[in-house]
Amino acid sequence: MIDRMSCGLMPDKPHTVLRDADGNLLYEEMFTRGGFSGAFTYLYHRYPPTPAVEVTTSDQGHAVPIRHEAGMRPLKRRLYDTRKMPAKGTFFEDRVPILFNKDLAIYFACPAESDAAYFANGDGDELWFVQEGSARLESVCGWLEVRTGDYVWIPKSMIHRWHLTSPSMRAMCFEGRGGVMIPRDFRNPVGQLTMDAPYTHRDFVRPQGPISSPEKPADGPRELFVKKGSSFSRLVLERCPMDVVGWDGFAYPWAFNIEKYQPKTGLVHLPPTIHTTFAGPGFLVCSFVPRVTDTHPQAIPCPYPHSSVDCDEVILYVRGNFTSRRGVGPGAISLHPAGVAHGPHPGAYEGSIGSKRTDELAVMVDTHEPLVPTTQAANLEDAGYHDSWRSQT
Repeated sequence: MIDRMSCGLMPDKPHTVLRDADGNLLYEEMFTRGGFSGAFTYLYHRYPPTPAVEVTTSDQGHAVPIRHEAGMRPLKRRLYDTRKMPAKGTFFEDRVPILFNKDLAIYFACPAESDAAYFANGDGDELWFVQEGSARLESVCGWLEVRTGDYVWIPKSMIHRWHLTSPSMRAMCFEGRGGVMIPRDFRNPVGQLTMDAPYTHRDFVRPQGPISSPEKPADGPRELFVKKGSSFSRLVLERCPMDVVGWDGFAYPWAFNIEKYQPKTGLVHLPPTIHTTFAGPGFLVCSFVPRVTDTHPQAIPCPYPHSSVDCDEVILYVRGNFTSRRGVGPGAISLHPAGVAHGPHPGAYEGSIGSKRTDELAVMVDTHEPLVPTTQAANLEDAGYHDSWRSQT
């Protein structure tokens, strides 16, 4: 939730009569979060919010995380190479779960087709990071343009579908069961982003809408899939659900490009929390972007070895020269679990002395609860990653 948006038709006061130019009554829907005490959006439909003519359970939908017992033990650093994943399928059906816990599920997708049906994820907010490719996200709030380097936020249970505008895409998804939000520290008492936040309101791209007008309701699929409790239901609707002709509120999809993130630099190396970008219950999402390194003449810019005993750490490597790692490239996802010290590869620590800038681009998530590897990602793992810290002699 960034700020309030308002577009299209709506009455002067909520919960009052709204008619189109021909006298047809329009129908208000409240899209609420946190019961009725959180952020919300008023949606004004041309027709009563689409009733279903058929509701069934469904085997159609993406894979849900399955615990990989062999991937749990022994406790060690792990690397998953998404470059082994071919481009195929859709965002809805072909995302692959990599890691999960009670707060968060991490997926990776390489779609080559647009979604054929609508989807609403009732299990949590989706925060996508687009490593490669472009698309238009269709939702009841309008069209959202998406490009390489964007974070894309889709509110829990919002009906949407992806339309690819490039031959394929590669993207990572954080499914936040308790939500994904702007950290409270980045807002002042009235909700405005503070002047020392790492981004501004202007950095966020909002949806362009509404898609429909009273005279011309949008046409599209009548098929909607809803995920709740890791199970899928299929609804066949009377009409396309994209008949919203106006809306007003705080809950809507948005995009934020990682290269608009404003990094911080210190006299000496600062902890990774300075890279915090988004947050949810039990986790933080951080952005590593090109930046000036530490300014002390004797500073060691490379991250220090550390034992973060209460957090698991996952990094998606996107672009650049990763000073603390060797043998990783774009699309590699590392897991450094709590209980195992981790840090730069041999030679990287001392080799960073005197450097003035970094050119790396990466996305990190830290979780308080241990992350569990999935059976679906077992074939992506680089079995030799943990041993890559051995001294080279």
